[in-house]
Amino acid sequence: MANVLLEFKASAADSEPLNRPVLVVGQLANLQQTNWTQVKGKLQPVVTKEIWQAALASLNPNPTDSCPLYLSFAAVAALPSRVSRHNSPSSAHFLTRLVRTCLPAGNNRCIVMVCERSDVFASACAIARAFPLFTRRSASSRRTEKKHVTVEFVTVGQDNGPLELSGCFQCLASAADGVRLAARVVDTPCSEMNTDDFLKEIKVVGNELGITPTIIRGEELKQKGFGGIYGVGKAAQHPPALAVLSHTPPGATQTIAWVGKGIVYDTGGLSIKGKTTMPGMKRDCGGAAAILGAFKATVKQGFKDNLHAVFCLAENSVGPTATRPDDIHTLYSGKTVEINNTDAEGRLVLSDGVVYANKDLSADIILDMATLTGAQGISTGKYHAAVMTNSEQWEAACVRAGRSSGDLAHPLVYCPELHFSEFTSAVADMKNSVADRENAQSSCAGLFIGSHLGFDWPGVWVHVDIASPVHTGERATGFGVAMLLALFGQASEDPLLKSVSPLGAATAKTASEDQMERDCKRRRLV
Repeated sequence: MANVLLEFKASAADSEPLNRPVLVVGQLANLQQTNWTQVKGKLQPVVTKEIWQAALASLNPNPTDSCPLYLSFAAVAALPSRVSRHNSPSSAHFLTRLVRTCLPAGNNRCIVMVCERSDVFASACAIARAFPLFTRRSASSRRTEKKHVTVEFVTVGQDNGPLELSGCFQCLASAADGVRLAARVVDTPCSEMNTDDFLKEIKVVGNELGITPTIIRGEELKQKGFGGIYGVGKAAQHPPALAVLSHTPPGATQTIAWVGKGIVYDTGGLSIKGKTTMPGMKRDCGGAAAILGAFKATVKQGFKDNLHAVFCLAENSVGPTATRPDDIHTLYSGKTVEINNTDAEGRLVLSDGVVYANKDLSADIILDMATLTGAQGISTGKYHAAVMTNSEQWEAACVRAGRSSGDLAHPLVYCPELHFSEFTSAVADMKNSVADRENAQSSCAGLFIGSHLGFDWPGVWVHVDIASPVHTGERATGFGVAMLLALFGQASEDPLLKSVSPLGAATAKTASEDQMERDCKRRRLV
């Protein structure tokens, strides 16, 4: 998969399956609406119209199903016929699985995606997840020939005209590139993705976009008061860093900051993880990786407002200078934190990041994204990110953006007056870990970050915990990229991203959202 070139086209051109293996995939009802003339060029002569119709008649998705059309060269696969209200209409997770298991082998392959126009974006991102870039298998390193996978969309339903060529497929390519970039960073072990390497990735994206990153590193973090990032990363061989990519177009009327947790490896520090829980901790940079991929795609497609990507990079390591339980750190907010668990480090680096976004970048909207808590998987499961925010409207917007993008999300309890007392300290402003681990752990972890902005902060703050959906099995998913593109699509210059945003052209505003838009410019995106 690592050497696969993924392309989205209006037409993949005709070619028989023996020359270019093909997978046709979609919901059964959509497949049945497809005219034979729309697919026959990819299937003939080995697959006739009668074979195609017989294959469709044999499909019985529960929740999915597939049928070979000709040996191992052509197949048709059916997505679930219906989904629940907490799933994406695109069935994005099932689509990724079907592509992984049903796409025939070969160096030049084709996927015909049959769906409604509203599911095109989520489907493209789901397909991209099936082709991870990182591998260190020796056989793969000897292959120099690129494999090609061409994706053609056949749209059905009321709005089933051909997709506009101007920008649509470029947008899909940018989104897929962002998803695969994020997944590659998360899949790469710390031996090749330490803080130095992550900074190189940031600089590469910056160079591509014509942006020079701001970097605060090592002892300079300590001098400038970033006690959270510095305290977490000071024991590592490669020093911690705060890095910022800034897109500041003329005419921008508001400022948005995305803050990513970039713990390139999490041993747990002196509160060390065990031998079964430490493997996989290369993925603790998933939030920062998603923001890097999303920022690249967002800026490439055009973005009207100021957008800052803030990366809080550190390796939570063990050594003579490591933070000890009982140590007290002063964070960038000026608040003091008594450390009672060095394995609750993500909230420390993010607290510095969100306060920097407020103080130094004057952000109106701050979203932090992180693989923050193991409890997230208990709270909202393996497929849904956990979202907590000081805005009811943004909570609803995140859920809708999850459905339209395939990066599903579900709300956490937001109740600081009941939960923040979990962090009470006798000697500092707060501890960094809760007293009662059975009391809304994921919510409390988010509240720790929000407390450094202040619970009365007038802007919009959104916290997204992606600890479980950042990976499936042993592979990263690139989760978060599609969600961010959709959530902030209304400020994009790209018509496809506008259409999938919570306030896109296809989504009617509620009365409360319309009132909110009039009341507060900072909340007009939801």
